[in-house]
Amino acid sequence: MFPTSYQEILNRIDSIDPIAYGKTRNFVDGAVTRLSPYISRGVISTRQVLDALLNKGYQPDKIEKITQELAWRDYWQQVWIALGDDINKDVRREQPNVKNHEVPEAILQAKTGIEAIDSAINEFYDHGYLHNHIRMYIASIACNVGGSYWMMPAKWMYYHLLDGDWASNALSWQWVAGANAGKKYYANQENINKYCHTSQNRTFLDVDYSAFETLEVPEKMKETSIPELNTPLPSQKSIEIEPGKPTLIYNFYNLDPLWHKEEEANRVLLLEPSIFEKYPISKNSIEFVLELSKNINGIQVFVGEFQEMTDKYHLDQIIFKEHPLNSYQGTEEPRDWMFSVTGYYRSFFAFWKKSKKELKTWNQPTLFG
Repeated sequence: MFPTSYQEILNRIDSIDPIAYGKTRNFVDGAVTRLSPYISRGVISTRQVLDALLNKGYQPDKIEKITQELAWRDYWQQVWIALGDDINKDVRREQPNVKNHEVPEAILQAKTGIEAIDSAINEFYDHGYLHNHIRMYIASIACNVGGSYWMMPAKWMYYHLLDGDWASNALSWQWVAGANAGKKYYANQENINKYCHTSQNRTFLDVDYSAFETLEVPEKMKETSIPELNTPLPSQKSIEIEPGKPTLIYNFYNLDPLWHKEEEANRVLLLEPSIFEKYPISKNSIEFVLELSKNINGIQVFVGEFQEMTDKYHLDQIIFKEHPLNSYQGTEEPRDWMFSVTGYYRSFFAFWKKSKKELKTWNQPTLFG
């Protein structure tokens, strides 16, 4: 489902049909790009994808939907930069009607009784991917029907996602649960049937939208637990550092094979246990990261903390790309953002309104050179 060679990833960018995407993306079999794991891992950037589309001759107003969806990723990252660890708390208001701080067992075991959801969760465990609508459905069932506080279910989903981006994941869960929005998001069985091409009825979601606010927690959703989420990091091995050369630090959020590609440098994929203790990821995700890193010539893997590595190998001339989780010392380089808009915007559409103006100058080197 997700090849790891860089050429295959580029081929996937080239195969995007942005018009079909705009018309069908909400359906589980719609013309989605399946690029999110590569964007989240920093193999490619949102800007790189948009640039490819615009260079094919698509006019910005004709592909606004896919451009917006790419911009959502940058927006969530900007919120994380601005708020830091505060994204781990309710951003705009306390989540309403919280009944537990665990995850419904029916979701963990793919036994909600909602055919489209259960099937998707089983595939999720195998492949690490969920359609965006399915993510919203699961979050709504867990938080707004089951009464779970958003944090633990969000961590469970992030753990298994190959495209795990903590900002996008956590803030989207909050949006669904009403902690990062003025209201909660609901989807009933009719909605799920429409977008998942099912015809199921007589489920606990087979109700009118007006019934959700007073809906009792279904029996299926009452049993909850805290899933065991541990990151199976590789064992620590020695690396070789050539003195006199700069050291480029790659990590879970930066696996760009073109970054300083022509430069003579030490290249290290740094996997810090402290990061993965706070934000655990699955075996599938670790293996995906290691496979993607093979696109980077000369990459070595160091499992340990940044300070431990620098002390042990006496590193200087350290270079890294910006990210909210980094606590490195050295030269920080900017990421490849779509737009120059930075800072915290309370809503995406305030961010988008300002960003959209830059599309008119997309062919200028200062933006997409």
